[in-house]
Amino acid sequence: MSADPIKVLKLKPFDKSRWMQLPRDVVIGHDVLPQIPAVCKDLQLGDTALLISGKSTMNLAGDRICSLLEEKYSITTFTADTISTSIIKKAETAALAVDFVIGVGGGRVIDTAKIVSYNTDCQFISVPTAASHDGIASARASIPTGKGNVSVEAHPPIAIVADTEIIAAAPHRLLAAGCADIISNYTAILDWELAHRVKGEPMSEYAMALSKMTAEILVKNAHIIKPHTEQSAWFVTKALVSSGVAMSIAGSSRPGSGGEHKFSHALDRIAPGKALHGESCGIGTIISMYLHGGDWKGIRSSLKTIGAPTTPADIGIDDETAVEALLMAKTIRPERFTILDMGLTRQSAEKIVKMLYKD
Repeated sequence: MSADPIKVLKLKPFDKSRWMQLPRDVVIGHDVLPQIPAVCKDLQLGDTALLISGKSTMNLAGDRICSLLEEKYSITTFTADTISTSIIKKAETAALAVDFVIGVGGGRVIDTAKIVSYNTDCQFISVPTAASHDGIASARASIPTGKGNVSVEAHPPIAIVADTEIIAAAPHRLLAAGCADIISNYTAILDWELAHRVKGEPMSEYAMALSKMTAEILVKNAHIIKPHTEQSAWFVTKALVSSGVAMSIAGSSRPGSGGEHKFSHALDRIAPGKALHGESCGIGTIISMYLHGGDWKGIRSSLKTIGAPTTPADIGIDDETAVEALLMAKTIRPERFTILDMGLTRQSAEKIVKMLYKD
């Protein structure tokens, strides 16, 4: 006999909630900088802004944005050629007198703007001049320390204005690194599933599906990623935004950050400045996919097609350094369980690194 007709328990309201912050306006395409005034008007952020940029990116795009906005907005500029706690504090002081922030530049500038806007409780607009990683749209920021880069919580931009003409003109190495960062979603998802099975970590199926789809589309179209073409810039930038949105849905960086990112952060500590973030993540993805028993050769082939490095030698480090990074990875964010936390031995790590060079 079914118990369905017996109504003795009071139904409780569904009270699971999560505050998801997503970009409201996303403009990607050729010569879209002139649309920034319309974006600001649409968002109604206020009348004063702090524009954060580097010296070269100020000449590339920052000055033009200032001229586009100066008629209706009061713009203050701040130069951030690098990212550090002292520069962030100075930028925060400048941001206290404005309504919103605009970050114009590469990853370090965007991360600086992201942290400043988070700490001063104001919104920011992301204007990337390169598509080197998914930080242009994500809610995480990376800060260098004496022990390597540290990922911190922030919030995503309220708008993204990405001019593909400018992004296409950047060194192809940056775009290839951005592709590798997206492809790393593959193993990030596998690590998240592993953590769910082994540690009972909650998962977001929606975030996982979006993250995986983004990586799959890029791998399928790896052959169209060419140096200095706007089609490539448009394609990769859209994928980076999609990856950042997946993180916002999840409420963490889990959809795009697993063991391959722990390897990357470990490499930053052992050999700082040798590789771009996405480059080392790409190599870490090949390794993680091998450990998961997946198509690691397919990942490697896609990275080669795009022009991203696939071996330690490609990024100017020796194999022993890569081995040390693999063994150190489990100490990076130990609360984030991945395949690299499963007890990798030195002998196994050495064999895996040698494997990267085999056909």
